[in-house]
Amino acid sequence: MLLEPSVTATSPIRFDRKRLTNEELLTLYRQLVLPRMIEEKMLILLRQSQISKWFSGIGQEAVAVGVTAALQPEDYIYPLHRNLGVFTTREMPLLRLFSQWQGKASGYTQGRDRSFHFGSPPDRVIGMISHLGAMLGVADGTALASNLKNGQSISLVFSGDGGASEGDFHEAINIAAVWDLPVIFLVENNGYGLSTPSSEQFRCRQFIDKAIGYGIEGFQVDGNNVLEVFDTTRRIAYAMRYTRKPVILEAITFRMRGHEEASGTKYVPKDLMDQWAQKDPVANYEQYLLDQAVLTPEAVVELRAEVKQTIEAAWAATLAGPEITVNLNHELSEVYAPAATELVEPTVGESRELRYIDAITEGLRQAMQRDDSLVLMGQDIAEYGGVFKITQGFVEEFGKARVRNTPLCESSVIACALGLTLEGFRAMVEMQFADFVSCGFNQIVNNLAKTHYRWGHPVPVVVRMPTGAGTAAGPFHSQSNEAWFTHVAGLKVVYPATPADAKGLLTSALRENNPVLYFEHKQLYRSTSGLVPEAYYNIPIGVAARVAEGESATVVTYGAGVHWALQARAELGADLDVIDLRTLLPWDRDTVFESVRRTGKVLVLHEDTLTGGFGAEIAATISEECFSSLDAPVMRMGSIDSPVPFHAELEKQFLPQARLVAKLSELLSY
Repeated sequence: MLLEPSVTATSPIRFDRKRLTNEELLTLYRQLVLPRMIEEKMLILLRQSQISKWFSGIGQEAVAVGVTAALQPEDYIYPLHRNLGVFTTREMPLLRLFSQWQGKASGYTQGRDRSFHFGSPPDRVIGMISHLGAMLGVADGTALASNLKNGQSISLVFSGDGGASEGDFHEAINIAAVWDLPVIFLVENNGYGLSTPSSEQFRCRQFIDKAIGYGIEGFQVDGNNVLEVFDTTRRIAYAMRYTRKPVILEAITFRMRGHEEASGTKYVPKDLMDQWAQKDPVANYEQYLLDQAVLTPEAVVELRAEVKQTIEAAWAATLAGPEITVNLNHELSEVYAPAATELVEPTVGESRELRYIDAITEGLRQAMQRDDSLVLMGQDIAEYGGVFKITQGFVEEFGKARVRNTPLCESSVIACALGLTLEGFRAMVEMQFADFVSCGFNQIVNNLAKTHYRWGHPVPVVVRMPTGAGTAAGPFHSQSNEAWFTHVAGLKVVYPATPADAKGLLTSALRENNPVLYFEHKQLYRSTSGLVPEAYYNIPIGVAARVAEGESATVVTYGAGVHWALQARAELGADLDVIDLRTLLPWDRDTVFESVRRTGKVLVLHEDTLTGGFGAEIAATISEECFSSLDAPVMRMGSIDSPVPFHAELEKQFLPQARLVAKLSELLSY
């Protein structure tokens, strides 16, 4: 017999079992009790200094448990710090979870990251990074992958009320709305962002009011009522599997402990704490089941004893488990994923003259033809063909599913690319100009770059970067910002100077299992031509090219600098050895060192501003490794330390090209 919704004398929460059986009600109860008892154990261990830190979700368990229980195993969930119930309801092994928290070898990140900062694709649970909002766009990516596969799986991503102030929150929801992506954007509205109350976080009355602005639906639930959370999520998910449209789901709850234990809760008024203590999700649901005779006091004692035994056994096994073995070579080897396939050598077949820009287009087209899993994303890249027309005609050949115009939002588009890789896709994101990548910086340096190192997932994402000055485009369309990324382990950075390299390095980047920043110089697009093999081929990443042989001095450069060096060499009639790095991360030390040791003199040249440019790294390394072979100080040359000016004459003054001959003469006569 189905019972009516009830408010008991001992429970302020109105529960409605709908059509759930007694066994289903009891399963939810077990799923609530497990994370609560784990937390109680962890708080004891924290006081005993046996664990280093804890973010408590006590008082919010009904949200994590309710939504996870309502979803299917193939659905992706993106939890935050206080969502232990997601991991336990997905039945992820306690031994591995505990080992993760303790930095043990059997943890998900092998001691490389803490708490819930990890992913487990087999469990369809992808944890957070510390930058709140960063995973919302990744959820877009797994939802997009489901659509591309004509699947029915969906994604659910958590956000706190504080994190909803992040730009990624808006970007991700907007993309999902525009692209009809099946994502539940769950906002845990718990009253505080660390110590800052909601009244100082936002002015809207409730988060579901935001839904209308995105043209989607919004739903609100009592986040302490596990049955309401479960039923609402299940109904939303059922509809979403067919409508493929996103929703905002707001769960009203409260954080009963500090943001993390050390911060405490002194900033919370006592009457507010007392009010929410009466709405404890575990105690109230337990009492409801007792009142409805679904549960007995004896069963409560028995279940809690069983759960305690399970927790204690897992904790004991964790302590007995192997510690991390510190091995430098192993640690460095885990920063990058291994290569996927062998390289295709350029054939002796037909080559013809192509412009730099056309070589990029051809390489991208051939990569798309060879790999159906490759998806292109960027502003105006579809029918319009991109602002430089590199993808013109691609929509007609590959369709709009694989050649996707994006809203103007770099951060969540890059995050979406990461999400696609979780489902076996490869992605290319075009920055309209390299300057605009600053809006997606966090996703590149903290999400793409660190994912494989942290928990072993390859990240085959290429970010194309139209870069460089010389076109009188001013300070926001002309920057050479490659040095921003050469400092970031986990990324690869390539920068071709010739049409043949532009094609071969792009095809290699698109088959990499690691994120690649691919810089392409705008001034070279239509001003530089060269012979390019017609068939598909690769040029290995990390291998430099000697573009001119000489004995009097070495010029180490890349990009437009290669052409400047060759022009200066001809003007001086000098016997210069010119090395085109082609790849900056990793850069080819062996080729550079061989040349420097042979010539004894070296100039490192780049278009980027001199101070902090990548040339400083090369110069320092040459000084350290080749000092005994040097006949002159290692010299550097870059642009002046100013923003890139708009006026053509000011831009000429900015760039090093006009000063290059004089600098080389100084080096040669030293």
